[in-house]
Amino acid sequence: MKRQLAPGRLVLATHNPGKVVELGELLGPHGLDVVSAGALGLPEPEETGETFVANAELKARAAATASGLPALADDSGLCVDVLGGAPGIYSARWAGPEKDFAAAMRKVHAAMGTDGTRTAHFVCALSIAWPDGHCETVEGRVDGRLVWPPRGDNGFGYDPMFQMDGRGLTYGEMPRAAKEADNHRARAFVKLLPLLPPLTRRGDA
Repeated sequence: MKRQLAPGRLVLATHNPGKVVELGELLGPHGLDVVSAGALGLPEPEETGETFVANAELKARAAATASGLPALADDSGLCVDVLGGAPGIYSARWAGPEKDFAAAMRKVHAAMGTDGTRTAHFVCALSIAWPDGHCETVEGRVDGRLVWPPRGDNGFGYDPMFQMDGRGLTYGEMPRAAKEADNHRARAFVKLLPLLPPLTRRGDA
């Protein structure tokens, strides 16, 4: 049976500032007061799952258990067709402990070779967990191609080398609002809406 969140405090199970901003802006109008796991000093659990969904649920449950509050976790990554879906769930690890995504993009580019196949997709799994262990999870995807060299300074992660199908700009070149309106996280978030409190109208107490 589906469970719906009540208005109130929600932990974002991430230490990634970009994700905190993006998710915080999506959740705020629903009467949810978000706080990041990083701000609460919660440790980052080891991501031992073999899928985006498994890792999102693992992180959400860990944050909910540690905080005693409902928690939302995102697990997302870049999947490159010619690399068999890599880096996939290891997208952040390709950036190393320093989270150097410029180096990660160079690694992806080098691994792809020169056979001309540039198709790739981003996947995002969003999972809400409650302190009692109950979990609800959705997934979104957006397809596109990789460009080299990377273009643009907006966004984060692999955004400067990813160009969504039907768009002439990379995520790194797009204004943040335009990117966030229809990226993999936004598509997952649409599926999450039935689990969130109704939108708070301007002027509501």
